[in-house]
Amino acid sequence: GMAREEFEEYQRQLLEEKIERDKAFAQRKAERATVRMHLRDKYHLAQDERDDAQLHVAGGVVELPQELAAMVHSEEEEEEEEGSDGAFAFLTKLREVDLPALRDRALGSVDEVKEKCTLM
Repeated sequence: GMAREEFEEYQRQLLEEKIERDKAFAQRKAERATVRMHLRDKYHLAQDERDDAQLHVAGGVVELPQELAAMVHSEEEEEEEEGSDGAFAFLTKLREVDLPALRDRALGSVDEVKEKCTLM
């Protein structure tokens, strides 16, 4: 077997590695919590206290990796671009919908279902 000193050194190394893994895991969890907080803020959703707790465990302010920060910012830019024009574009497209044809199609579907279903 191992000498006592070797065993103690091995145990110490295992503990150090576990501490490093736990730190990295807490950091990743805090980064994800930060992204969720940004998205909840962006879409005006209620914040979750668990995200605040994860940030607190990681030591407060969390620096997002470039990929995550770029993802959050690109979504914000898309929303800004769609912002005022989005509603107008939607209304413009809504005008193009042929409502009578849509109504006839829906009624036709209902009639089809009635024919297929003896319970109706």
